[in-house]
Amino acid sequence: MDKLVINGGHKIEGELDIQGSKNAVLPILAATVLNGDISVIRNCPKLRDVHIMIRILRELGCKVDVFDDTVVVDSSTLHSQKIPDKLASEMRSSIIFLGPMLARCGKVTISYPGGCVSLLPLATM
Repeated sequence: MDKLVINGGHKIEGELDIQGSKNAVLPILAATVLNGDISVIRNCPKLRDVHIMIRILRELGCKVDVFDDTVVVDSSTLHSQKIPDKLASEMRSSIIFLGPMLARCGKVTISYPGGCVSLLPLATM
């Protein structure tokens, strides 16, 4: 849909389904580690970056189930503070795990996120 054209003088009514947004769901997925319990995210888009975030959560020890466009994350089983280098390097958005992991665990180890060319060593906070 390129545009909506509304001609005045008539009551507007109806429903419009809004698609899930990658830029909205990636920070939400990272924030699920703060909960320490079960989080349910609905209307989650099926995109590569979302899949990578789910893989990171699983590597951290979270239980993640995906049902169609719904993602259920149980972060009570979180047991690692290291974001795997291979997954972090696959997308720039992996950096958004820093805040939630520091808040929950007090430390996190992550390599520089994907897309950032740098000669600096692995960052540990």
